[in-house]
Amino acid sequence: MRKVVIHKPGGYDRLTIEEHQDLAPGPGEVLIDVAAIGVNYADCVTRMGLYASAKHYVGYPITPGFEVAGSVSACGAGITDLAPGTPVMALTRFNAYATQLVVPRDQVFDLPDRLSPEQAAGFSGIALTAWFGLFELAHPRARESILVHSAAGGVGSMLVQLGKIADCRVIGVVGAPHKVEAVEALGADAVIDKSSQDLWQEAEQLAPDGYDIIMDANGIATLGQSYRHLAPVGRLVIYGFHSMLPKTGGLPNRLKLAWHYWRTPRFNPFSLTTRNRSVLGFNLSFLFDRADLMSAGLQQLLHWLDEGRLGMPAVTCYPFDQVASAQRDLESGQTVGKLVLTCA
Repeated sequence: MRKVVIHKPGGYDRLTIEEHQDLAPGPGEVLIDVAAIGVNYADCVTRMGLYASAKHYVGYPITPGFEVAGSVSACGAGITDLAPGTPVMALTRFNAYATQLVVPRDQVFDLPDRLSPEQAAGFSGIALTAWFGLFELAHPRARESILVHSAAGGVGSMLVQLGKIADCRVIGVVGAPHKVEAVEALGADAVIDKSSQDLWQEAEQLAPDGYDIIMDANGIATLGQSYRHLAPVGRLVIYGFHSMLPKTGGLPNRLKLAWHYWRTPRFNPFSLTTRNRSVLGFNLSFLFDRADLMSAGLQQLLHWLDEGRLGMPAVTCYPFDQVASAQRDLESGQTVGKLVLTCA
């Protein structure tokens, strides 16, 4: 088998592809021959040495990645409902950047008929992140207004669609003109291109009374204003800090990172109670001990997918050997939809 190994945090040169012994499943585990691998921004942060769950659960050396699609190669003792050759997709806490993967049975799901292996490899991570943040934390109600930052990205694309499934008014924010049409096609009621428009002036015009829900993975660049633009009983959901990290070069500036950290808004609990606003945050990689929750969420998402109410955003594929190019492009902020590594 081949896998990407990061021996020490750093730039793109740390993404070393190595050959290792083939894997074998233990009791209750499934061995998957991997066809495609989802690329997430968390993988880039893992490479930089800044991803909390990577340090908490694994340490370095580490193989990044959270989601794959492929076929069952073998099953461990106790598994009778899967046969070799069955097309599947799977979630994993790291180790996905590999041509073989062993995971517990409850993290393996049938490959949806509506998705190709490349699409399926990029579906579960972004869909579950969007689902958990919106439905488990923000609890949208019909006709509420939702502002989605980074709406053309993987999670943002899912948030736009899920917001419409919840019968809400969804405003998407993008950072380049070539992303506007993609977000409109997902069903957004309006799209703000902050590269040519004043983000918060436009946001105020579209929702003068504020937003019921704002989904923000930017960090210091928007968190303060996101909070200020909440309506009464509004909910700000935080699931990333992308603007604190570089768009080029692959290495964070430690002094700049520290400066951004100290400038990041701290939300006063007295203010939260007197203004009736909520600030919520999560990281999906810390939720793998809640297999019941993850499975329930993915089953609901697959049901919407089967109904045609939810679709996979555009997928851009990179050969496995071009893993550095995939991460470099993702960090640039210019990509649309989902990036995937292919193992063929």
